[in-house]
Formats: sequence, structure tokens, C-alpha cells
Amino acid sequence: MNWMGNLQQLGRSLMLPTMALPVAAILLWLGHMPWQLVHFSQAGELLEFAGRLIIQYLPFLFAVGVAMGLTDNGGTAGMSAVLSYFMFTQITERFAGSAMQLGIFGGILIGVLAALCYRRFRFIQLPEYIQFFGGPRFVPLVTSVATIFLSGIVVAVGPWVQELFGRIGEFLLSLGGFGAFLYGFGYRLLVPSGLHHILNNVYWFQLGAYQLPDGTMVYGDIPRFFSGDPTAGTFMAGLYPIMMFALPAVALAIIQEAREDLKPKIRKTFLTAALASLLTGVTEPIEFAFLFVAPYLFFIHAVLSGAAMWIAYELNIHHGFSYSAGAIDFIINMHLARNEWLILPIGILYAAVYYFLFRYAIVKYQLPTPGREEGSTIDEFAGDIPYRSPLILQALGGKNNIKTIEACITRLRLTLVNDKLMDIATLKHLGAAGIINLGAGNVQVVFGTFSELIREEIVRITKKDLHQVLFNSPMLGRMIPLEDVPDQIFSKKIVGNGVAFLPEKGELVAPVNGTVTLIYPSLHALGITTDEGLEVLLHVGIDTSHLNGKYFTCMVKQGDRVEAGDLLLKFNLNKVNQNAKSLATPMLITNSDRVKSWSFAPFKSVRKGQASVMSVILKDEIRAAGGETNG
Repeated sequence: MNWMGNLQQLGRSLMLPTMALPVAAILLWLGHMPWQLVHFSQAGELLEFAGRLIIQYLPFLFAVGVAMGLTDNGGTAGMSAVLSYFMFTQITERFAGSAMQLGIFGGILIGVLAALCYRRFRFIQLPEYIQFFGGPRFVPLVTSVATIFLSGIVVAVGPWVQELFGRIGEFLLSLGGFGAFLYGFGYRLLVPSGLHHILNNVYWFQLGAYQLPDGTMVYGDIPRFFSGDPTAGTFMAGLYPIMMFALPAVALAIIQEAREDLKPKIRKTFLTAALASLLTGVTEPIEFAFLFVAPYLFFIHAVLSGAAMWIAYELNIHHGFSYSAGAIDFIINMHLARNEWLILPIGILYAAVYYFLFRYAIVKYQLPTPGREEGSTIDEFAGDIPYRSPLILQALGGKNNIKTIEACITRLRLTLVNDKLMDIATLKHLGAAGIINLGAGNVQVVFGTFSELIREEIVRITKKDLHQVLFNSPMLGRMIPLEDVPDQIFSKKIVGNGVAFLPEKGELVAPVNGTVTLIYPSLHALGITTDEGLEVLLHVGIDTSHLNGKYFTCMVKQGDRVEAGDLLLKFNLNKVNQNAKSLATPMLITNSDRVKSWSFAPFKSVRKGQASVMSVILKDEIRAAGGETNG
């Protein structure tokens, strides 16, 4: 049983319904505005009423969200969850009394039930004369029957379950500040695995109860906070100093300790990450910058996070959020908070502690944080997703290696057929801040807030029958745009389109599978024809033909079949550098009229044979011609 994969999917599905919370928070904030000054007080009442409705119907949203999240957005599962939820609530209220309310837990229970029925019965085949009710149409029917049985069980044992939940909640709340510390500590430790959403669900949507004036019960720190419970906000307030102050200070420390030549790029990247953490509470891009290079620092970070929760508890700070503990939520929810101003001095103190702690650790232990050495940074993806996604897909092992692909706010959540086919170095080269392998093919790749867009692009690619050709790096060095080659024949793409490389070692390997169809007499260049008919030219250096092969050794001969990574040429790097105009080595497709679209990885350092530095998709007519040839 793939329990880790199931937990991953459950954790993601629990996030879906919470997307409605920012709407509720904004409506409540707008409702709190002084509408009476413009003689329109009813507008405030309307907005506040609408916001509280969202909070009241959160269990319903969880039923639908969990059902769809566990079934890859199965519409039939969502509809079955709607039907099942209303049956469940009405039956339990009718036979167990209005006091029998399971709140969001009941919604999750119904969502899981609907998802299980959908997975088990959506392809069921009935006798032909009643097959109208077969397939997906059978799901609402069987879910309804299952709901009746579930409702009966809840009516029978529900009061004891409700009492048990109540006692667990009382116990956790009785732990006081230490309980808040344990939550904050556990929250941070679970962030790398992505399972913190499950822990959060317990504290934010199950712990504690508050009765509304109409007798309705709401459960959990978030619903109670937005419903006006003055005791709520205990398990959210302590997150503000970490997300608004501490982690942006870490980003500043990383910037300050970056190499001078890399500091401009690191400054741009990490100032963006710091701003995201400050405003929206999205922290993973910064956390993953030090998680793998200094795990002990992450443990200290978890302890300090727990301490922030404890401090906020002891100072009687009550504050909440709809999305995360960023400045936007801090401001729009202040009208519901208590002693929230104390978060600011605590945050400033935390920023100072984190800044000096991380700068000291980076220097003292020579930590390879981004900018200290060539490596992965959190790249800007805006406008680049359609071009980078095919390369990311290939680095994940190709579409046939992906069983499931989902995304939450900052990461791709995947189940792979074989996680050993995943190229971790290439994923980092393509902008991944971190990769977490949870075993049994369950993998998470952190791409920041563009993860959902990357997922959508990958799904779009896998659904199309595209003929894609992937190119590996032919040498160790730095990849550069073809336009930067100091020769107009190449830079103006007269010979063909592609990329170029500045070598750091005198070896050239095959970037693709194919046949060697051309070797220049001077040995400085050769051509490979791929199985798809693409003609690839590899040209070592600029103005190297006059060397007459003096510093080159060819390892293949014309007509040889080569695989990607096979050694083609050796050359004396220093001698060629001394006697050539430039070491720039173009990799071109000379018959580029056959190419429909191009994708290039970021132009930075690459290793010899590194996968997915360039990708092309062939035109439809070429694919058809290839199919006839192969047939």
C-alpha cells in the first residue's frame, strides 16, 4: 500500500477548500469598514454576512474539495459529495439532535467516502438493459447508500466520538504555551515532507469549539477566529514573526554572503523570495535554500518557530489568517485580533537573531548556500514556463514515468514509476529549490509559487501526442545563447538554430542518439543525424579550422552509431584557446525548418552529458513522415 502517496494526496486535497478563506477574510474586512459614514451601513452588514457564510459552510467545501482532490478533480465525485454531505448532515441532525455536529471533520469524512466510491465504481458495468445506471452514473447511487450506513454509524457512536474529540482538544489546549510550542516545532519539521497540511488541519479546523448566536458550532482555530471567538488565534499568531520577519532576514543573510560576481542575481532572486514571505507567508523557497546544505540549521529554525508560538501564547496575542501569516493577512484581519501590535517587536527581535545566526553559520561552516558557489537558485519563471516545462518533464523521467502529478502552493507532488529515472541535478538546473524523495516513487519538487502553472503545462504536454527530441549537454562548461557567439554566421543563425557552450574540459560527447554523418577533415566539427532526421552540427571553437586537426583527436568515424553521452572528440583546451578566436562551441540543428518549437534551459553552468539543456518539437508533417518510414 502506497501510504505516503495517499498522505501526499490527502494533504493536497485538504488545501483546496481553504482557497475560499481569503475571500471570507476580505469580505469580513470590507464589512468592518465605516460604511455608516457614507450612510450605507447595510453594505457593511451584507459583506460581513457573506464572509461569515463562507466560514459556516466550510465543512461543505471540505466535502467537495477533498472528494475532488482525491480523484484528480473528478466532477462526479464532487457532485456525489454534495449529495452525500446534505444527506449526512440532515440524517444525523434528525436522529441524533442538532448538537451532533462533526464540523469540518464530517466534511472530510464525506469527501473521502465519495472519493473511494468514485475510484471503485466509476467503471462498473451492469447488464445491458440497466447499463444507463452504470459507469460514473453509478457513483452517486452507491455513495448515497454508503452515506446512509455511515450516518447510522455516526448516530450510534457519534456522541462518543464527539466527546473523544472534545477531550483531545481540551488536552491539547490545556498544554498552554508548551502545546503551542509543540505545534510550531512539528509544523516546521513537517514542511519538507509536505505533510504539515495534515497537522495544520487538526489545529486550524478541529481544535476547540465556539457556539454562534444561532446555536451553530464552529470548530478549529481559523473558523473560530473569523466567527469572533476571542480565545481563537492561539495557533496562528506565533507564525507571523517567522514568516514576516525571520525568513526574510535569512534571505538577506544569503544575499550578503553571496560571491560578488553572483550577488546581483542572488539579490534579485532572494529579495523576491523575501517579499513573498513578508507579504504572503510563502516560505519554502527560502527554507529550501538552507534545508539540504545545513539540516541542523533547519532544526534550530524549527525550535525557534516553536518558541515564537510559545511567546505569542504567553503574551496573550490572538491573531489569525486566511491564507498564511504574511503582512496582507496581518493587516486585513487586525479588526479581529488582540494584542497584535506585540507581533512587531517580537518580529524585529527574531529578524535580528536569524540574520546574525545565519550569517555566522554560513561563514563559520562555509555553507554552500545559493550564490556561494555555482548551483541552483530560485529562478524567475514568469514567461518562461512553456519553454522550461518540457525540460522539467524529461528530467522527471518523461511522461511514461509519471503516475500522478499534482501541485500545491509551492511544490509539485508526484508519484513516479521509477524515481531513479529522475535527474535531480537537471531539476535544480531548471530552477528547483529542492527535491524531496519520500520513497515508493513519491517525490516532491519545490518550484515556488509557479508550481501549479508548471503542473498545468506538463499535463497539457502529456495529453498531446508531441514528438519531442531532447538534447543533452555535449561538454562541461557554461551554456550560452547562440546570439553571444562571436561569429555572425552562428550568432545570426545563418547555419542553423540552437545553443552554444564555453568548455571547461577538452571533451565533446554526443548530445543525442544518432549516426555520425559528417566529420570535417580538420576534426574541429562533426555532424550527427538523429533518428528523427534532424541534422545536428557540433563546432568546437571559432576559427579553429586552420588548426588542421593539430590539437584534436576524433574518437568516432563516419557512419558510427552513437548514443547520448558517447565520447566524440578530445581536444587540447589550452592550445585551442590560445590559437582560436573563441572557445564558444555551437550546437546547431542545420535543418531547423523541421522544428515547430524550441525550449532552452537557463543559460548557466552545465556538466558533460547533463540532460535536457535543449528540447525541440517537430512539425506534424515531419512526424507523419517519420511514422511512414518506421512503418
